[in-house]
Amino acid sequence: MTMATRQDADAGPRHAERQGTLHIEGVRFGYGRREVLSGVDLDIGTGESVALVGLNGCGKSTLLRLCAGLLTPAAGRVRLGGDDLARLSRRNTARRVALLHQSAPAVPGMTVRQLVRQGRYADRGPLGMLRDGDDAVCARAMADVGVGEWADRPVDSLSGGERQRVRLAMALAQDTRVLLLDEPTTYLDLRHQLEVMQTVVRLREERGLTVVMVLHDLGHAARFAERIVALRAGAVAADGPPAEVVTPRLLAEVLGVAGRVGRDPEGGWPVCYPDHPLPLGGPLAK
Repeated sequence: MTMATRQDADAGPRHAERQGTLHIEGVRFGYGRREVLSGVDLDIGTGESVALVGLNGCGKSTLLRLCAGLLTPAAGRVRLGGDDLARLSRRNTARRVALLHQSAPAVPGMTVRQLVRQGRYADRGPLGMLRDGDDAVCARAMADVGVGEWADRPVDSLSGGERQRVRLAMALAQDTRVLLLDEPTTYLDLRHQLEVMQTVVRLREERGLTVVMVLHDLGHAARFAERIVALRAGAVAADGPPAEVVTPRLLAEVLGVAGRVGRDPEGGWPVCYPDHPLPLGGPLAK
């Protein structure tokens, strides 16, 4: 279905408690003849913090793009607050879901303020005009991630961690109830990884956001997410709180490594101690 033929299903106001709900129902998707997702069912409630984990190629980023309305399922559907994303216009979806991609090149000479303002164009197109109140939304987004004092600095003069915070502010400037993050700590050093993850946790609590994030670091997923969904071969292999999901069996059957799992002595979240790789292809975890 093309953008021009999509129907705008968001005809009236929705209750706040529904705006952040995602229902993924029997979703299948592939690229050419290669099926990437093979019948995924998930319900993500308003205000939840969910980490998607799994090996490269298991469908994590594809699932995130389906939840952002950038892809259309070959079968099944993704519903947002009760509305089928396939029936929403791209602009309407952008009013309700923000996606932070893995990486994006900085435009030479673009300032932090200019980049953050791009978040306000998401539901208007490149020729749209800023409206009354947009500057206030952008200022709040920059303040929320601590980049307000950099507003007039060129983005390409910032470090990798600083740029990621600015890009997070751009996503927040869409002012949505759902925030999707595709590997938000990629290419960052440990200090900046923790800074970004702690900022996401704080923003979710302060803004009441529904957060779904693809993470390669199982330790980050166990510490910073309330729920972990593990994908293997395009299917959900495990789903639940970190204390229940992060087990030696998950390491072996989903991530392909032998290892032990302990508990952080202060926070209580699971801590993984991987040992060595294992052959893949065993039964899915139950």
